[in-house]
Amino acid sequence: MVDKQKELTRPSFGIAFLVVIFLFVLLVVQVIQVGGPDIHLTLIFAISFATIVLMLGGMKWKRIEEGIIHGCKIATIPMLILMLIGMLIPTWIASGTIPVLMYYGLQLISPSMFLFTAALICGIASMSTGSSYTTGATFGVAFMGISMGLGIPGSMAAGAIISGAIIGDKLSPLSDSTNLAAGVCEANLFKHIKSMLYTTIPAFVIALVIYFILGMRYTAETVDSSAVDSILTGLATQFDFSPLISIITLIPLVVVVVLAYRQVSALAVMVIASLVGMFIAMIINGYNIYEMMSFMNYGFVIDTGIADVDRLLNRGGIQAMMWTVSLGYLGLSYGGILEKTGILGALLDKMVALTKNARNLIISHVISALLVNMLSASQYVAILIPGRMYLPAYDRLKIKRHVASRTCEDAATVTSPLVPWGLCGVYFTGTLGVATLEYLPYTYLAIFVPIIAVIYGITGKFIWYNTDEEQAEINREYEDEVLA
Repeated sequence: MVDKQKELTRPSFGIAFLVVIFLFVLLVVQVIQVGGPDIHLTLIFAISFATIVLMLGGMKWKRIEEGIIHGCKIATIPMLILMLIGMLIPTWIASGTIPVLMYYGLQLISPSMFLFTAALICGIASMSTGSSYTTGATFGVAFMGISMGLGIPGSMAAGAIISGAIIGDKLSPLSDSTNLAAGVCEANLFKHIKSMLYTTIPAFVIALVIYFILGMRYTAETVDSSAVDSILTGLATQFDFSPLISIITLIPLVVVVVLAYRQVSALAVMVIASLVGMFIAMIINGYNIYEMMSFMNYGFVIDTGIADVDRLLNRGGIQAMMWTVSLGYLGLSYGGILEKTGILGALLDKMVALTKNARNLIISHVISALLVNMLSASQYVAILIPGRMYLPAYDRLKIKRHVASRTCEDAATVTSPLVPWGLCGVYFTGTLGVATLEYLPYTYLAIFVPIIAVIYGITGKFIWYNTDEEQAEINREYEDEVLA
């Protein structure tokens, strides 16, 4: 009986804080001493330390193992999607889909407008599909190729792409995170979306203005026109860009947008889009099935004799994604331990005590969601745990629930691409080929949304309160729960 009690006891705040601070110390040391993005062993050391501390405190190994398995379950679908994107990219290059977007993009998009255009188009695409993953794997990859040709730094390009891509994750009714946040806080979906407009639209406008200003330094005069001409010539010698063929090569992109809009499983979308790209590559460009299988596994390979073109096209493959996949599993394993052993709960308990008014509540919610995002490596956990934990405080202060759901996304959804070992950070690093810490300073939407949320909390702007009738209904809900 004693052992069972120990197994179920939540860690003290001191133990929880020790486990968490150990990871932060390791990361700081790594950044200062090493400076690289390879944090696989850092996470393994953090997992080992957490296991030792928890078991010394009386936690059973079985419960820790359950946390690891729980984290891996969360990671499985996104990591499978990432591997399938590794398969999709070379089929779209071989079919000409990505080269067509690059070829016409290099001619139509001016360098000064590139960052603005990339953010805006990715925003429109993600709103249409409700998926930042789909947007990153399609338009994002193409824009990264265009940025190379125009001489735009990859870190800036990735920041603009991600700022646009996460708009759909936040505002589209087709997005899973949008529906999750509304469900967790028991808010009406469309009231939730309308509430988010007040934080997201100003942040996106600010981001677009900054991208426009940053882009002004890149003009036609600053771009090496001979390099662009060389890339265009190299692409044209390998692919047919006649109008009819160009339209045919865009079929895989249309398939993805339609399937994503119809909310077909992301796994199925990636497989179908890869197969469509493969067949087009075989029919139009003459590749055989064995070449395509090799591309899909190891990445597209071509030797054009032009280094810039080879750099643009030689990429993708399932095996190229495995570094990122392993990081995702390790990050979610660590997060699973923190969630299932009660470490996150022990930390957040201290934050709940600060929720005496709307200002403190929203600031505490934002900080907590950011903390959980970093520790759990999952935006879903960062929406779910703080959202459920703070909801009674919103009800107690008579604040409408769609303000609570909005704060979930303001702090969790938009910041998830900024966590190097988190699901979104791992995904975009693997898909766009830019390390999280490199694109982080340019992902302005993710930076400004939580800041605006905190400003609203401090000033009381756009914080709506229940009417007496609405509050009475909420109070009755709590009374019914107690009676039940």
